[in-house]
Amino acid sequence: MNHGQQSGEAKHEDDPALTEFLGSLMDYTPTIPDDLVEHYLAKSGFQCPDVRLIRLVSVATQKFVADVASDALQHCKARPAPVVKEKKQQKDKRLILTMEDLSKALREYGVNVKHPEYFADSPSTGIDPATREE
Repeated sequence: MNHGQQSGEAKHEDDPALTEFLGSLMDYTPTIPDDLVEHYLAKSGFQCPDVRLIRLVSVATQKFVADVASDALQHCKARPAPVVKEKKQQKDKRLILTMEDLSKALREYGVNVKHPEYFADSPSTGIDPATREE
């Protein structure tokens, strides 16, 4: 057998934990579908027939999205709450995640997001560009 090539069924005798983990990926149903992961991997030029690797990428992506969402929530909670005048609105403690919160969280992971001015959390949303003061 050529040691430079490993088949998809190759065993990793040197690390039983790795073997067990890779085996567990076959029984795991990922949140992000295999077809979607395969599509984006193929779009980036990566082809792999091993479902375990596709699912590993799916798990890593799911973890990344969960971490970013958690960090964005922390940024949202750290924002000062708006002053509310009505009693009815004071009882409503829902948080509103903005693009600014998400951008700050992504920046911590090295992803810089630039969004156009027409996003809903822009102060000039709905104003005609010709009459807008800048």
